[in-house]
Amino acid sequence: MRDSVSDTAAARHSTDDDAARRTAGDGDAPTPSSAPPAGPPVGVVGGGSARALLHTIASRYALVLVWLAVALLYYLIMPDTFGTWGAVRAIFGGQPVLVFLAMSALITLMVGEFDLSIASIMGLAATVVPVLAGLHGVNIWVACLAALAACTLVGVVNAFFVVRLDVSSLVVTLGTGTLVIGISQAMSSSNVVSVRAEVFSDLALYPVLGMPVSFFYGLALALGIAYVMGYTPLGRHMLFVGANREVARLAGIRVNRIRAGAYIVASFVAGLAGLILVSTLGGFDSTTSSQFLLPALAAVFLGTAVVQPGRFNPIGTLIAIYFLWTGIFGLQLLGFAGWIQNVFYGAGLVVAVALAKIVRNRSTAT
Repeated sequence: MRDSVSDTAAARHSTDDDAARRTAGDGDAPTPSSAPPAGPPVGVVGGGSARALLHTIASRYALVLVWLAVALLYYLIMPDTFGTWGAVRAIFGGQPVLVFLAMSALITLMVGEFDLSIASIMGLAATVVPVLAGLHGVNIWVACLAALAACTLVGVVNAFFVVRLDVSSLVVTLGTGTLVIGISQAMSSSNVVSVRAEVFSDLALYPVLGMPVSFFYGLALALGIAYVMGYTPLGRHMLFVGANREVARLAGIRVNRIRAGAYIVASFVAGLAGLILVSTLGGFDSTTSSQFLLPALAAVFLGTAVVQPGRFNPIGTLIAIYFLWTGIFGLQLLGFAGWIQNVFYGAGLVVAVALAKIVRNRSTAT
């Protein structure tokens, strides 16, 4: 008991001594006034922050700045044509199909897979609807559901061969893509098939705030994918699987389920792209499906150079789509023929892949 009292008194004495030293500034105990500054001088901090801000803008938004510069250049050259609301509407409202198709490609790429059949799947949907509704008199909405079911089935086939049987995704999706094109050609007899239904056209062309409603579909899809990837466990698991499949499996993530789901969802989104396409044009030529693949891939890879450098991301893909189309649209207004589109998308894909590799190498080095 006496020892306890002595210890308590000693502790109180020590505490009092410490408080006295802190008050008087005596001894080696650090005080707020005598503590050394935690960081560099204010001027250095400001300079470092400015450099960090410039580095962030340069690394994440350089493509946006280039896009604005290109648009400004076109505006100065062609103020009467490029500087009109019609040009703005043509740039932003004319690419909903490409937005959906690029998002379809993005979904599989984010989990480390590759799907070359998305353009063919889109063509299948764009063929099934006019064949059923236009040639066989099936209700237009039933035809749409049948088209989406067929596209989803192709996704299931892709998932079965790639995930279940562990066959190369490039081989499988190249094969199924070619198979689907053949089926589409057989259904349409290799002719242009069309459908006329005003309510179906409104599905893509109904004006909202001066833009076709399909523009807002694409915007909502990109924002929805961005939300899933950034704020949900599913999105984090998808990124984990895409980054390292074996580590993700050891961490308890159901890797094969996520891979299979990505193929199925990507095919469904490609089917939606086909519905928007035939709704916009009123018909489709199944032999042209493959022409849509390269622009979609170019946009997805170029999107890795913006917003989230080195990573597949939906907002970057959306920006890349409109950047590429702004360049093509301006050149077409300047009188260049249709070949410029293939040149622009082909060069864009090569540059995009090179940029993605450079960014990835820098990230690895740091």
